Amino acid sequence: MNSMTFNRTMTQAEIMAIKETHSLIFKAPKRYFWSVMISMCLIVIYYVYFLFDFGVELSRFTSGVVSVVGYFIQMFRWQNINEWPIAYILEQIAVTFGIVFIGTFTASFIALPLSFVAARNIMNKGIFKLIAMLMRRFFDICRGVDMAIWGLIFVRAVGLGPLAGSLAIIVQDIGVFGKLYAEGHEAVEKRPTKGLKALGANSLQTHRFGIFTQSFPSFLALTLYQLESNTRSASVLGFVGAGGIGLVYAENMRLWNWDIVMFITIVLVAVVMLIDKLSSILRDKYIIGEEIPIFTAPQV
Repeated sequence: MNSMTFNRTMTQAEIMAIKETHSLIFKAPKRYFWSVMISMCLIVIYYVYFLFDFGVELSRFTSGVVSVVGYFIQMFRWQNINEWPIAYILEQIAVTFGIVFIGTFTASFIALPLSFVAARNIMNKGIFKLIAMLMRRFFDICRGVDMAIWGLIFVRAVGLGPLAGSLAIIVQDIGVFGKLYAEGHEAVEKRPTKGLKALGANSLQTHRFGIFTQSFPSFLALTLYQLESNTRSASVLGFVGAGGIGLVYAENMRLWNWDIVMFITIVLVAVVMLIDKLSSILRDKYIIGEEIPIFTAPQV
């Protein structure tokens, strides 16, 4: 077969024959196009239904946008700064970060051993399968309830203050961490575990060096990300009396002190940016790692 066979132009009959032979391949782009169009039409219909059924009028929406713009303008008109309770605001932000730090890391320490119980590649025989399923359902309950709801529950149980906020973060993060850590354990490579078992390692050594060594990067990354996320979310806990900066937020919103609200927001964003920077340093050190020079024997 020479090169002329590959370069010749196919006839219309040959093209039609190929289309008939591989009809599913040629119909796939058309099916994809129509599925996308139908999905977009359904989304548009849903939006129209939502706006009309829930009574969202255009005039009401327009007036709301104007009000929001007015609030933003007021946020940047800082007046009587010397009268602001800046020391108290910074103190409450520090309390919020303390709540977040205690809650996040306590939850990670509790969820880590529980995640091994929920991992299906570890609990994979007999009654252990049932235990793993029950542990996963426990994680679902913990994270299925919003942090603010847990805050209300613990405010009723232990009273107002940072303890209720810390407990709310702990309970919800146990559910989040437990599920994600368990999935990290399940995604590890199996060959190191088999090698350790072949060398006579016990179960604890197998889980420590064969599984957790591989899942540690995801464990660290998830913990640091949740620390950032909780710093943003914990401000809501103050609205329900669970301590922190949220109560200051609520008070100044009720008093229409939008300039102080903006100041608190800027400080919180700066704190989150600082945490993100520290997290990136830890990720670079413990996940990406440092390049180690290759050993070269000295010349004799």
